[in-house]
Amino acid sequence: MPERPEAGRLASVHPVLPCRDVKAAVAFYVHRLGFKLAFIDNADDPRYAGVRRDAVVLHLQWHDEAEWDLIERPMLRIAVEELALLFEEFEPKKVFHEHSALRKTEWGTEEFAFHDADGNGLTFFRDLGEDE
Repeated sequence: MPERPEAGRLASVHPVLPCRDVKAAVAFYVHRLGFKLAFIDNADDPRYAGVRRDAVVLHLQWHDEAEWDLIERPMLRIAVEELALLFEEFEPKKVFHEHSALRKTEWGTEEFAFHDADGNGLTFFRDLGEDE
């Protein structure tokens, strides 16, 4: 099969996470997870913003509380090089739920997971096959 031209190469993905309060969501990602504000549409009453940490960019989009139960929350899987160090960084920030733990999986990863304040799932992982 011939290789595709470079113009068709996928470079990155920037998921859009639903949130009820963009300002509060930005604060969570910046102050508790170590992201930096990349952009915001309106500093006083934001409806759309982006946060960045290293090569990961997340977009945060406001959704009306009346429609909240109709919106599905995504589950993101974020690859991390130094997973244990990230787990140690997040542990004192009180972002974990009671089942959050650094664990090895049957599918060959080590990972931990939790939800942000709006119920969006965040799983941070490393592929154990990379250790071989």
